[in-house]
Parts: sequence; C-alpha cells; structure tokens
Amino acid sequence: MADAVVTDVADGIAVITIDRPEARNAVNGEVARGIGAAIEELDARSDVRVLVLTGAGGSFCAGMDLKGFLAGDAPIAPGRGFAGITERPPLKPVIAAVEGYALAGGFEIVLACDLVVASEAARFGLPEVRRGLVAGAGGLLRLPRRIPYHLAMEIVLTGEHFPASRLAEAGLINRLVPAGEALAGAKELAAKVAQGAPLALAASKRVVVESADWDSAAAFAKQGEIINPVFASADAIEGAVAFAEKRAPVWRGE
Repeated sequence: MADAVVTDVADGIAVITIDRPEARNAVNGEVARGIGAAIEELDARSDVRVLVLTGAGGSFCAGMDLKGFLAGDAPIAPGRGFAGITERPPLKPVIAAVEGYALAGGFEIVLACDLVVASEAARFGLPEVRRGLVAGAGGLLRLPRRIPYHLAMEIVLTGEHFPASRLAEAGLINRLVPAGEALAGAKELAAKVAQGAPLALAASKRVVVESADWDSAAAFAKQGEIINPVFASADAIEGAVAFAEKRAPVWRGE
C-alpha cells in the first residue's frame, strides 16, 4: 500500500504531499500521523529551510475523511491536532500550494500555513455548519484574523465555496497562478524564502505568530528572548562577512 503522505527534499525546500487522490486527499488518521511525523523530521533537519504542503491529483484537501470518522479513525496526530498541523504548525515557514478544493479541514490546513499559493481554479470553504459540525481545527480562530470580519462570517455561516480570486482580493492568498501551477508557484516562492538563514527564518516566524498575544509593554522584551540568540549566531557573522565579500552566504543553521 502506498504511503498516504509523501515527502521530497531538494535545495532546502521540503514538499509534503497528501497522496489520497481517490478520496480528494481527505484526512484520516494515516494522513494526520504522516504529516505530523514529516513536520517533526523536517523541523529538525539542517538542510531544510522551508516546507511546502500540497495535495496529489489536482485537489488540495476535501477535509476530514467522514467515512473514517464514523468508523472511529481520528484524523489527528497526538500533540499536533487535526492533520498533524493545525494545533502545532511547523517551526519553519510553510507554504500551502492549493489546487482544486480546500474545504472544511482542508481550508483549516491552509490557514495553519504561513503563505498561500493557489490556482485560479481553486475553491475554499468551511461547510461544517451544513453537516451539523463546526470548524474546530482553527478555522473559526484564524480566519477572522486573516481577512475582513464580515467576509469571514459569510464563509463560516453560509458554508458556501468561495473562489480563489475572492480570497486573493481579501489578502489571504500570496500568489494566484494558472490552474496546474500551484506547486511550481509555491516552489518559486519557497526558493525566495530559502535564501534566508534558518535560525533567522524560524525566529522571525515565531515573533510574528506569538506577538499577537503579547502585552505592548513587554513586547520588545519577549521579542529579545527569541531574536537575541540569532544575533549571536555563526550565521549572523556569516551573513555580514558574505555581504562584505560580495558573495552568497553559506548558512549552517548555527
């Protein structure tokens, strides 16, 4: 039996693919554990600077595998939540490459990512209310922080599908590309991110994510706890030396 999650690494970029095209990449326990395990491994690898998450067969993810859910197959990874990512995203930057449908939990996976590249034909939605459920894997928490409140409410309360163009207008999507080119577009964006130093990338992401909950009086102190080690790192010295020598830096992640 083929793995439900496939990982490929090249040039500092790791691509994690949900490989259940026959089920529109719906998330079952195997997918959740596979994504969670991949993130654990890739976060620890010094040769990986950025992750790309996508789906096989022309669709991103149709959400939770309802048949599996009814059979008691929980689509979660311990400590990481739904799909192995929604409650504890990677430490490293992660880009969603979206083709086709990103619905329900599939949309919530997108919202757990830092950047989004989507096909012009992609469609997004949180249809849980139409199934007697709620978007409890981060959709209700993250969506109103990413797009205007009333649009978020329309998506949540109607359960309808929304075209990628509408969400791009709202600022949710970084790159809108022709159908079939989401992964290529995500890799192109990932290559730009991968030029950064690993420690600096991880620290920068952490400050942006965590600072939303910081008290303004303590914000710079909390930021300092995260970024001061970066300034003292070997990579910081390498960055300065490479700039002075007019060459590309060679990052070590140290």
